[in-house]
Order: sequence, then structure tokens, then C-alpha cells
Amino acid sequence: MSTGPSRNARRFAIGPAALEAPPLPSGLYLVATSIGNLADMTIRGLEVLAAADIILCEDTRNTRKLLHRYGISNRLQAYHEHNAAKVRPLILRKLGEEKAAIALVSDAGMPLVSDPGFRLAREAAAEGIPTTCCPGSSAVLTALVLSGLPTDRFAFLGFLPAKPGERTRLYGEVSELRATLIFFESPNRVVASLREIAEHLPGRQVALARELTKLHEEVLRGTPLEVALTLEGRPSIKGEITLCLAPPEDKPATIDDDEIEKALDETLPRLPAGKAASDIARRFGIDRKDIYRRILARTGKTP
Repeated sequence: MSTGPSRNARRFAIGPAALEAPPLPSGLYLVATSIGNLADMTIRGLEVLAAADIILCEDTRNTRKLLHRYGISNRLQAYHEHNAAKVRPLILRKLGEEKAAIALVSDAGMPLVSDPGFRLAREAAAEGIPTTCCPGSSAVLTALVLSGLPTDRFAFLGFLPAKPGERTRLYGEVSELRATLIFFESPNRVVASLREIAEHLPGRQVALARELTKLHEEVLRGTPLEVALTLEGRPSIKGEITLCLAPPEDKPATIDDDEIEKALDETLPRLPAGKAASDIARRFGIDRKDIYRRILARTGKTP
């Protein structure tokens, strides 16, 4: 960060200890907040929240609870998807012309991940405004390391689409991606999504992380159907959910012809030939053209 110091040097408290936050150079500060347990805040993050000229937040009520925990009294301004287009030019002017030090937080975890801060950070960088990040809690990484699934390669795909057709298209796009996949999902839709995953991405293990770092934190592991059945047995499903899906298994060296023929017997009555070929090819990890030739042979047609 560069240029002159912030006009406000403020204080924060950790337990009985009152501490002074050092002055901030002007610029945009992307500050991670706790995803559940308020004690997960970093000292640097608290210093920035105490010393910033303004704290931008999704919901001032949520952020005020965090500030109260650490004895921080500072100006809050709402910045969310409904007012971002209107507020963003004003914020950029404060950063650029007034040389303000502005902190941006989300309701939980890392800002810019599935929230409207992305455009503000992008435009600030484009205008040459100093921008930095105070890293900390992340539901994505916390769920990944608790999942028991491979961590050497992963892809975060945000919230699963609300429309069934868009979800089906997404499953097809990622079916061959050899990485642990991470999604956010609503408690109201998670059982249906698990059943869809079992159908479209068969043979995978999942880990469902719920209420991470909170009192009722849990991680459910197993096949999508096993986890779905566990959830269906509950009177309700509550809390924020992060779903991790294992990468596809290594393709077998040999494919059992009898298994392919059995799959054809099961699939052809309910799907057109082209879709059946795609479905079985994905399931066995083999060339779609080979399956389609088998289908044509059954019907006596030629390619």
C-alpha cells in the first residue's frame, strides 16, 4: 500500500487487553472475517477494521456484532448486490481523490467469494488504487481440509445453479475434471442436489460440511445417496452448507463387456441412443463412439 496515512487511528480489544491500531495508508483492504466462530479473526484484520475510515459490509447488523466483540467503534456502510452499482462510484472517488483507507468485508469468510466485492476490487485495481488482502477464514478451504478428499487439486464452483437444466449442464462440464469439486448449496435443495450428483456423476464420494466452526459443526462423508438418506431422516436441515465431491477414479485398464451390455440394457429403455451413449461412456470412462457403435449394432443399423 502507498500514499498518506489514514486520518483515524482507532483501538480494538482482545479480551481485557486494549490495543491501538496503527494508522493505515490509503487504499482498499479486503478483510476476511470469521465464518462462524468469532475468535477466528486475525490480529491484522482487527487492526484494519479499527483504523479504516469506512468499513463496507453486506449487512451492517452482522458486522456490528463482530466489531462489538472486539471493542471496535467505526463507521459502517452497506455494500451489497442491491446497491453496489450506485455506491461503487462514490467509493472509488473516496479511494482515488480523497485517499481514504477503506475496508471491505463479507458477512462471513473471504470477501469477493460469491459476493459483490469482485467488481469494486477489479475497478480499484484498474484505476491504480492500492489494494491488499488481510487473509483469514474461508469456508471453501476449511471444508476441503476436513473432507478427507484429495487436496492437491481442487475447483470451487460457487453455488449450484437454481435451475435443473443449468445444474445438469454443469455436471456434464465438470464430469472429467480430475479435481475435488467444491460447491455451496442451500439446505432446502441439498438433498435433491445429492441425488442428482449420484445420477450424473456416479461413483464419487462426497463430504458435506455444515455449520463450519460453529457449535453444531459436522461433516458427513460417504456416497451422495448415503449422505442424502442421512439428511432425509432429520426433521429439518439448517445452516450453511459446503459440499465437496471427489474427483473421478482412475479409468480401469480393462472394461468388462458384460457390464457395458448390462448398462445398455438398463439405459436404452429410458434414454435416446445419443444420450445413452454419452451417459454410459462417462460412467465407464471410455469413448462415446464405441458405445454408440454397440447401440447401432443392437438395432441392426450401420454408422
